[in-house]
Amino acid sequence: MPQRIGLFGGTFDPPHLGHLILASEAQSQLELDRLLWVLTPEPPHKLDQLTTPAEHRLAMVQLAIADNPAFELSRVEVDRPGPQYTSDTIKLIADQNPHAEIVPIIGGDSLRDLPTWHQPKEIVYACHWIGVMRRPHEKASLDELERELPGIRSKVHYVDAPLLEIASREIRSRIAEGRSVRYYLPTSVYEYIEQHHLYQQ
Repeated sequence: MPQRIGLFGGTFDPPHLGHLILASEAQSQLELDRLLWVLTPEPPHKLDQLTTPAEHRLAMVQLAIADNPAFELSRVEVDRPGPQYTSDTIKLIADQNPHAEIVPIIGGDSLRDLPTWHQPKEIVYACHWIGVMRRPHEKASLDELERELPGIRSKVHYVDAPLLEIASREIRSRIAEGRSVRYYLPTSVYEYIEQHHLYQQ
């Protein structure tokens, strides 16, 4: 049976317990052999925001996932010049793993926006499934998407994710304001942030 590889992308600034829970649910429900945490160096939709240097974020992801053998840190987007498009990332991972089934994991809002992405038809064609994180009670109509991206209906597999109101943005602002984030983060990531004085004003 071919290996099934999930791609879990993000800026991870910082990686928190919500990310780990979602990644774990995706790995379990989509029956993934490996889940690659694909760190985005400069996300195109966040160019107006200051992002923590990639080396710090890579180190924090590595710490966060260290005790799960199915989770791996991927530098596929960090080690190539931008802009980093999902379609290119899927092709690169597929080239590196020619017999594997590639499953990008996205949020419900990203699924709705998929037709506006770079080369959306190539994304649908190149992957085995598209894992979509579905919040409780969220319903998405695939009829309209199927008209714009033929074949997508058979590719979408929903991951029922718990509703977690933890956001990296909120963690950064809490640290800047001197408020506690101790239980939002894996201990190793919390200690790394303290040690390197990240997110402080």
